[in-house]
Amino acid sequence: MSSIVKHGSAHWEGAIKTGKGTVSTQSGALDRQPYGFNTRFEGQPGTNPEELLGAAHAACFSMALSLILGNAGLTATSIDTQADVTLSKTDAGFEIASVALTLKANIPGATQEQFLELANQAKEGCPVSKLFRATITLDATLIA
Repeated sequence: MSSIVKHGSAHWEGAIKTGKGTVSTQSGALDRQPYGFNTRFEGQPGTNPEELLGAAHAACFSMALSLILGNAGLTATSIDTQADVTLSKTDAGFEIASVALTLKANIPGATQEQFLELANQAKEGCPVSKLFRATITLDATLIA
């Protein structure tokens, strides 16, 4: 396998504060899901780029960890990851300043030291982690 191309798309109409948009994914998992200034900055129903990036990063990291665990002879009973994406206003405009990964995993046979080492390998090796130039942190909790 050399390359896989997947796509997401966005449609926008209007000015930044009063306009509206929709996002869709190739798979149809999202189909014209609403987003806008109000969903991004005012807590209104709909999605926003930061939560979509967070979901993508959490999913990618979880899959990368599963692969790394398998290579170490381990299999997780569960991997639950949350990615908190921070959008900050700077003098140069808005930027994604950081992503904080919070991991809770049940991995029979894993030691705390091994768990942290493998989780950090996943944080560094996940393709979405490589995409971000932001600081990425990891808070990992081994259950059981």
